[in-house]
Amino acid sequence: MLNSVRYLKNKGLASLGFLVLLTNPAFSQESVPENADPSEALQILQNRPRLSSPLDPQKTTDQNFNFSSVKEMDQVTNVSELRDVEPTAWAYESLKSLVERYGCIVGYPDRTFRGDRALSRWEFAAGLNACLNTMERLLQENVAVLKEDIDKLKRLSEEFAQELAALGARIDNLESRTAYLEDHQFSTTTKLSGLAWINLSGAYPETPFRREVGRRDPVTNAPIVETVDNGPAETLGYLTWLELNTSFTGSDSLFLQLAAGNGFSPANLVTSAGFFNTTGVQYFDQGTGNDLWVRILQYSFPIFDKATLTVGPRINQYFFFDENNYTSIFTGASSFNHSGSTLLGVLSRGAGAVAVVPFNDTFTFKLGYLAESDEFNSADNTSAANPTEGLFGGTYQLASQLNVSPVDNLNLRFIYAHSLRQARNGLVDEKPTKGLLDDGQGGDLSNALSDTFIFNFDWRVANWLGLFGRYGIAGTTVHPVDGANQKITTQAFQAGFALLDLFKEGAKGTVSFLMPYNYTEGRNLLVSGGGNGAVQYELEVDYFYPINNNLAVIPNVTYVWNLNNFSDQNMFSFNVRTQFSF
Repeated sequence: MLNSVRYLKNKGLASLGFLVLLTNPAFSQESVPENADPSEALQILQNRPRLSSPLDPQKTTDQNFNFSSVKEMDQVTNVSELRDVEPTAWAYESLKSLVERYGCIVGYPDRTFRGDRALSRWEFAAGLNACLNTMERLLQENVAVLKEDIDKLKRLSEEFAQELAALGARIDNLESRTAYLEDHQFSTTTKLSGLAWINLSGAYPETPFRREVGRRDPVTNAPIVETVDNGPAETLGYLTWLELNTSFTGSDSLFLQLAAGNGFSPANLVTSAGFFNTTGVQYFDQGTGNDLWVRILQYSFPIFDKATLTVGPRINQYFFFDENNYTSIFTGASSFNHSGSTLLGVLSRGAGAVAVVPFNDTFTFKLGYLAESDEFNSADNTSAANPTEGLFGGTYQLASQLNVSPVDNLNLRFIYAHSLRQARNGLVDEKPTKGLLDDGQGGDLSNALSDTFIFNFDWRVANWLGLFGRYGIAGTTVHPVDGANQKITTQAFQAGFALLDLFKEGAKGTVSFLMPYNYTEGRNLLVSGGGNGAVQYELEVDYFYPINNNLAVIPNVTYVWNLNNFSDQNMFSFNVRTQFSF
């Protein structure tokens, strides 16, 4: 920003000053060309009220004159290049002679001045000062200047003496403020930003409700089910992210995200074991136990053409895979289940690399390998940082995605992921099966190997309406410590629509219907999550209401049928999120 201010101070106002000077009938009288005496002309110019430095148009113009849209400007040497100046205009010949004589008028890149309003005395004085500086420089370089032009400038500088003197004080103040900002800026390479959320949440299951605890009955071998009479209480919590984005070359990015919060969704007290942060839980209604965590640490840089490579010890897979314009956690369907596929992501963040290769405007390909490196894991079981497992010996995900945009406003995504989940305490959890898995008889597992296929689309069918959907299917082979391998198959679908600019520009209403986990094969392997064979469904409604660019309120309601895959068991939940960005 500071560089842009200086550029405009040095160049932009010369054009304004000369434009007003040349379009004033008082200075259109013809005279016999006569070169000014350089010494006399310099004396006249140097004795004028003088500003200590060039002007910043943002600080010297009237409130109603907006320079914020000014783009970088080019020097022009022929008036015919300035398209808005008509040859039939009375000032055309005068403008042409001065432009071609001194080359001192600066135009915009599209050769348009956009001079469609009167200039105030402040604006005129600013342009006059820039013009006087240009003429003074020409005289010092022994460039011939007509006497009549010097006379005009002399009369103008006398007329605007008070304004020029006052502007000088303003510019001294501006330069001091600019120097202070440069000396006290956070960093020349790093941008610091932040996000904060305050969550009011509640979950209301039909009581009593059933949930599985994650163990089998030693006699019947059936999953143990407990019945709970009372639902959870409402909560008020927070989550904050601080983000530092650093560039060393201008085309690279070192991204560090720090997180802290105390959120714990009431819905997490309702779900069966292994379903933590799923049903009815809003993405930002989570916490870190008030500890400060490194949530993301990744470095991105170009590798060829427009392709980029991201490497790091803690890469967020959601940055790259299964994105959707209407299920963004910030503005769209924003619960854990509805913001992304329930089948993708055996890890939230991992160590490794992701490549993004855009072939053209229609096709983009992504490929990434991530080993488990999640901030929720303790130090002794984080795969990539644990030398007993390392980068390739523990839980990992190898994912690929092809983005296809055949027409404007339509995005298709085809995703394939191959993943391995290392067993913990003899059980396997997480996606794509979620819940908890054993060998079906209470025996320990070694790991589980999955292949997941997902289709995801979003389509803006009108200025006010967007459609979206997902379908996924995953086959998982579980490997017992003792015994034969077995297979479990899981599928999920989502469909919804978004109402854009609903009641306000930038607002968005989102409705999403979801089947999160349907076990079509191998339900007997579930220690927790299978319920009594029913299939859970969810309906989520969100409304993103931006108060301004930095503050938004997002109310959300969710209704769940067959909670925890138990038939005739339903739940209602709500969340009101206040979202701050800074």
